[in-house]
Formats: sequence, structure tokens, C-alpha cells
Amino acid sequence: MGIKNTSSKGNKSYLPSKTCATCGRDFTWRKKWEKNWEAVKYCSAACRKK
Repeated sequence: MGIKNTSSKGNKSYLPSKTCATCGRDFTWRKKWEKNWEAVKYCSAACRKK
């Protein structure tokens, strides 16, 4: 038997997540938010505009 790789492609359960300030949905970390993850409040541009 082999060792399970928890960071395999498609397994995003290890990434940090937040709750959207507008709709209340949970969203996970994205590469484009790497430098400003602390400042991200909304899950999408549509929620940001509301």
C-alpha cells in the first residue's frame, strides 16, 4: 500500500477559507489572492458590487 497524498490536485480541503461579507457563502483561497488574502472579503465581483 502507498502513502496517501493529501495535497493532490483537486483536493482543496487543506486550503484556508472565509465567509463572504455579502452572501454568507464560504469560499476558499485562490492563487490570485495570495498577496492580499487578509483583505479579501467577497467571494466574487458580483458580491463586491452589491
